[in-house]
Amino acid sequence: MTLPFDTITKTGVLLPLFHETCKKGFANGDDPTTIVDTFFKKYQARRTKESQINLLFRFIQYIERQVVLFDAIEDAAFPIVNNMEGIGTLRNLKESAISENRLEELKSYLEEFKVRIVLTAHPTQFYPGSVLGIITDLTEAIKRNDLKEINNLFAQLGKTPFFKREKPTPYDEAVSLIWYLENVFYKSFSEIYNYIQQNIYDDSKKHNEIINIGFWPGGDRDGNPFVKPETTLKVAAKLKQSILKKYYADLKDLRRKLTFRGIEERVIRLETIMYNFSINLNAEETISSKELLHELLDIRNTIIEKHQSLYVSEINNLINRVRLFGYYFATLDIRQDSRIHHSVFTTVINHLIETGHPSFPKNYHDLSEDEQIKILSEASEGNIDINVFEDEMVFNTLKTIETIKDIQKTNGERGANRYIISNNQTALNVMQLFAMLKLVAFKDHLTVDVVPLFETITDLENAPKVMEQLYSNPNYMAHLKSRGNKQTIMLGFSDGTKDGGYLMANWGIYKAKELLTEMSRKYDITAIFFDGRGGPPARGGGKTHQFYASLGPTIEDKEVQLTIQGQTISSNFGTLDSSQYNLEQLISSGMFNRIGKDKLAMSADDRVVMNDLAETSYQAYKDFKNHPMFIPYLERMSTLKYYAKTNIGSRPSKRGTSDKLVFSDLRAIPFVGSWSQLKQNVPGFFGVGTALKAYEERGEFHKVESLYKNSKFFKTLLENSMMSLTKSFFDLTQYMSKDEEFGAFWNIIHNEYLTTKRLLLKLTGYKELMENEPSGKASIDVREAIVLPLLTIQQYALKRIQELEKEPVKDTEQIKIFEKIVTRSLFGNINASRNSA
Repeated sequence: MTLPFDTITKTGVLLPLFHETCKKGFANGDDPTTIVDTFFKKYQARRTKESQINLLFRFIQYIERQVVLFDAIEDAAFPIVNNMEGIGTLRNLKESAISENRLEELKSYLEEFKVRIVLTAHPTQFYPGSVLGIITDLTEAIKRNDLKEINNLFAQLGKTPFFKREKPTPYDEAVSLIWYLENVFYKSFSEIYNYIQQNIYDDSKKHNEIINIGFWPGGDRDGNPFVKPETTLKVAAKLKQSILKKYYADLKDLRRKLTFRGIEERVIRLETIMYNFSINLNAEETISSKELLHELLDIRNTIIEKHQSLYVSEINNLINRVRLFGYYFATLDIRQDSRIHHSVFTTVINHLIETGHPSFPKNYHDLSEDEQIKILSEASEGNIDINVFEDEMVFNTLKTIETIKDIQKTNGERGANRYIISNNQTALNVMQLFAMLKLVAFKDHLTVDVVPLFETITDLENAPKVMEQLYSNPNYMAHLKSRGNKQTIMLGFSDGTKDGGYLMANWGIYKAKELLTEMSRKYDITAIFFDGRGGPPARGGGKTHQFYASLGPTIEDKEVQLTIQGQTISSNFGTLDSSQYNLEQLISSGMFNRIGKDKLAMSADDRVVMNDLAETSYQAYKDFKNHPMFIPYLERMSTLKYYAKTNIGSRPSKRGTSDKLVFSDLRAIPFVGSWSQLKQNVPGFFGVGTALKAYEERGEFHKVESLYKNSKFFKTLLENSMMSLTKSFFDLTQYMSKDEEFGAFWNIIHNEYLTTKRLLLKLTGYKELMENEPSGKASIDVREAIVLPLLTIQQYALKRIQELEKEPVKDTEQIKIFEKIVTRSLFGNINASRNSA
């Protein structure tokens, strides 16, 4: 309220009154339209209609900035709210290992375990880079209690635009995520690596790098026509340039310290090379990452031998960073949908058959899947000339394969060495890509991992059979052998939940992992599971490390790999404190899983109950999804169609091109996001209540209680579901229950919410939801209070649009204004729910 803007002081005075009106109104059962009208009648009766609309826009802007302030306060309080040396941190892990005489076991675990977080560009984050910078500075100023600086930053915030007038390009998305690489991960990764090296191994030798980072912007083509081969090359160059700049900055610092004879000139030489190389990747004098490492190690040895080890830890820190990040900084993953591949590769194979390629017989398309797989696995002779293909999608897909090879030459193999096939359904999908990689660019030696992604409930069930077909193929097995006998398999939570509901998606993935582990072990292959998790529990998010600590002995756990996206990046990894804490939690989750294995395997009785609960909830969710009002409700009562207008992501908000909304075309993010804007977090709880109620009605609730007590996995699932319930607020849309068209449908959702809430409280013995997580609950409560007026304004605008649409003569100008209100209020709502992560 102290900001030097006239409009802000008025807004600041009126907003608390509006907030109070909202609170009282919902308590009385009023609808959003009545609440907004009451506020204007009571406090602003003289305002014109236009001036009322302007005030609503100003409320939106003000609330957005309140959210930023709370983000910064929460970031500043992170090390106070979370015990930075408590359970799940490396220090705690080390001390428990020493006290239990298990230090050697811990060392050998850390030598083979890995955590990979993969940053994706999925749009669940609305802050432009400039605002992220302000949050970072604000966090520091709050920590120091520097009021003058805080005021300046607020003034800056008041003048900084929050939304993008144009959609970002995939390259823009990459640049905004590279900000985290440079400002957070560069430091937190090396802190963790240094701690393990110095405090657990107590040496300065090279160890397993334990944490690494993957990167999707610029490589993820799935549903994004704007990602072209040149985009991928451009992003790879930007990643290389960014890491070279970081090395240059470190060398510049070292130069001031290492002023010894025989050392200084060597450091200056490296600094000069790095400076020129970071500005121009084609500079005359360059140095490979291997040579850089060699030179640094040599300098370190000289300092130990001749200069009393002065500043040896600083040079060691840089050595470790070069080991962790090479010249690639993050591994660029390529991803495309199997359906696109299928049509592209069919075109290519037809061309090869026509030109008489020795590997492909004329009757190839009439052969069985097994016979086709055999041919594809053996096809390697003769490179394809990609320029003969005029179709843009065919050319770009093949060109991308050449691009991977180019990036490996410039940034090292780790620059780009994974290709993910989303919506993977068969072994043929994998083998088509396997053959194309070899035919286009990797004739002699394939240095790319092919990663199938299984998403829907059916695909998850078929996954073990698909993998067995691949493992039975001698050529594919030879490839796996050359890749260290490891096969990465990706499993998608987001589309799983959209397809099968909350319990079934999570249980389906759990069972698939068990069967895939067993299948892979049978062929002496280590399965590496890569989880496509989102921010909120409805997309596999929530307390992620608790999931990994609860897997048990039947699931392979040599590595933890997961996608991190949108507001999850800024909330879980946005500061040095949160990034280090959450990475350490992920590292130790695997350790806890391993140590406690004897306690963790699910008993046969518990499995029966878990399976039954999943099946019952799946049926309830399927019936709900097939309800004739399901699509119309999302289309007309939610914010679904406004997602495309927010300009936050580069890719379209749905897959298909039809004007009619088709469920399978819906992307998981707008789908889950629309429910969360309605404050009815359906994908995070629907079906759970129905499943629990079946046991209550049969008088067998004790069976669920015993599963809850015995299974950490089930407990974690339900705790995350509680988070979804805590963030639901049905008073907001209570007015829909009286709607002629949608009233009955709204009541189905509301009843499921009430049943789920009642039975979760009964099962846990809590008096209120999230009772066991006071800080998480407090954070949600504050955030929900901040956005209550925003949600009210959004619902008010949606209702006005519906009314205006029904009028005989449409006032298109008015409709546009209210549509703009809906879109603008999306931003603050999503940013405020960062703790859905």
